[in-house]
Amino acid sequence: MYLLGFDIGSSSVKAALLDAATGKCVATAASPATEMPMHAPQAGWAEQDPNRWWQELVHATTLLHSIHTFGNNDVLAIGISYQMHGLVCVDENLQSLRPAIIWCDSRAVPMGNNALATLGEDYALSHLLNSPGNFTAAKLRWVKENQPELYAKIHKIMLPGDYIAMRLTGEPCTTQSGLSEGIFWDFTTQSISERLLDVMELDRNKIATIVPTFGIQGKVTPEAAAALGISAGVPVTYRAGDQPNNAFSLNVLEPGEAATTAGTSGVVYAVHDQIAFDPQSRVNTFIHVNHSTRNTRNGVLMCLNGTGILNSWLRQISGGMSYAQMNEVASKAPVGADGLLVFPFGNGAERILANKQLGARFEDINFNIHQQAHLLRAGQEGIVFALTYGVDIMRSMGLQINTVRAGETNMFLSPLFRQAFANTAGVTITLHNTDGAQGAARAAGVGVGYYAHPKEAFSGMEVLETILPNPSLQKQYQAIYEQWTSRLAKVLAE
Repeated sequence: MYLLGFDIGSSSVKAALLDAATGKCVATAASPATEMPMHAPQAGWAEQDPNRWWQELVHATTLLHSIHTFGNNDVLAIGISYQMHGLVCVDENLQSLRPAIIWCDSRAVPMGNNALATLGEDYALSHLLNSPGNFTAAKLRWVKENQPELYAKIHKIMLPGDYIAMRLTGEPCTTQSGLSEGIFWDFTTQSISERLLDVMELDRNKIATIVPTFGIQGKVTPEAAAALGISAGVPVTYRAGDQPNNAFSLNVLEPGEAATTAGTSGVVYAVHDQIAFDPQSRVNTFIHVNHSTRNTRNGVLMCLNGTGILNSWLRQISGGMSYAQMNEVASKAPVGADGLLVFPFGNGAERILANKQLGARFEDINFNIHQQAHLLRAGQEGIVFALTYGVDIMRSMGLQINTVRAGETNMFLSPLFRQAFANTAGVTITLHNTDGAQGAARAAGVGVGYYAHPKEAFSGMEVLETILPNPSLQKQYQAIYEQWTSRLAKVLAE
C-alpha cells in the first residue's frame, strides 16, 4: 500500500509515492518541467491561477503512474504541503473568483500596517504573535477595499493547500496552523481572532470550517479520483504550509530542532515551546503541525523572498547554464568574491527588513577584478548572509539554533552554499533524502493511523551528509558577514 504526497509550490507541483510499509519513496514527479509563472500586473504584486495548480497536480500524478505502477485501490491516504500565506477566494459553486494573491505579493502591506496601528503593537504581538503585515488577512482586506463587488461574492477564503484539498474532496476547510499563518489566530484565546476581524472589517462566515492537521479532512470525490487514477473515497488526512511541512519532513518536531530550505524563498524554521515574538515582527510565529493544548509547539520562521529567484535570475543572465554548472563556476571565485557584496532583496517586501522593499543590490563591483564566477559566488553568499541575519533575530528571541536539517534539494545541492551557511551561521547542517512531497506522504500515514506516532513515519529517511563549520573558514565568512550587516544597517537607516 502507498501514501501519496503533494507539495504545491509557486514554481511547480511535486508528487511523491511512498511505500507505507518500508517508508521508502518509490517515485517522485514534478510538473511543469519549467517554472510556473508568477503574474505581476503591478510592481510588488504576485498572482497565480489556482486552477493551474490543480492541472499540474493531475499531470504530476499521471507522471507518477508512468514511473511506478500502482492500482486504483493501492493508495491509503493523501497529504498536502503548500505555499504559505496565499489567498484563494471561491464562490458558492466553489469556483475561484480571481487569481490567487500569493506569498510574495506586497500590495497588502498598508492594510496590515493600518490594522497594526488600530490594534496597537502590544495587543497584536501578544495575541497574534505577529504584525498583520502582508499576510492572508491583510490580502483579504485589500480585496474588500479594492474589489468590493468581488468580495461580496466570496463564499469561503482559503490558503493554497485548502484549495487543493477542496478540489480533491469538494469540501472547503482549513486548519488552526493555516489560520495562524494567515494571522487570523489569537494565541491567547486559542481561537480565531474576533478582534482582528472587527478591526479589518472582515466577515467571519467567509472562513472555512476548521479540521485537525492530522486526521480525515475529507474523501476524494469520484471526479477527482478519475483525474488522478485512484479510487474515490481515499481520505485526505494531512495538510500544512510548506515550511511547517518541511520541518515535519525532516523530523523537526521538538524544541531546539530546526529545519531550513532554499527554494524560491529561503527559510529557517525552529520549534519553540514558548509563546514568543520578535518585537519588530521580522520573524513570525505560527502553530506547528504537532501543537496541542497540552504541549505548546510553535514554529518560528524567518523567510527570505529573494533566494532561488535570485539564483534563477543569475542563471538567465549567465546564458542558461545548469545550476550544477553555476555552482562549479562560482566555486572558482575566492571566499568573499573579492569584495563583491550582494543584497538579495529583489522579490518584494522582506519581513526580516520589517516589510521594507529595499530592492536587490550589487555593491563594490570592480570591472578590473570581478568576473562571472565572482557574481555567481557573491549571489550565493548574499543569500547565506540574509538567512544568517534572520537566524540572528531568532536567537535574540531565545531560540537555540546549533544544528539545522535540510533536504538535499534546491540550493542545498551546492557544496559552496552549504559550507557558506554552516560557517557564517555557525551551525552544523545535516542533509536528508527527503522533500516536501515525501514529508506530506509520511504525514498522511500518521493522519490515517497507519503510523501510531510521528516518529514511526521516518524509518525510510537517511542522513546523506553532515556539514560542520570549519574554524578557519568561519573566521573569514563571519568577517565578511559583519561588513555585509554593517552596510545593510546604513542602507536601512537612509
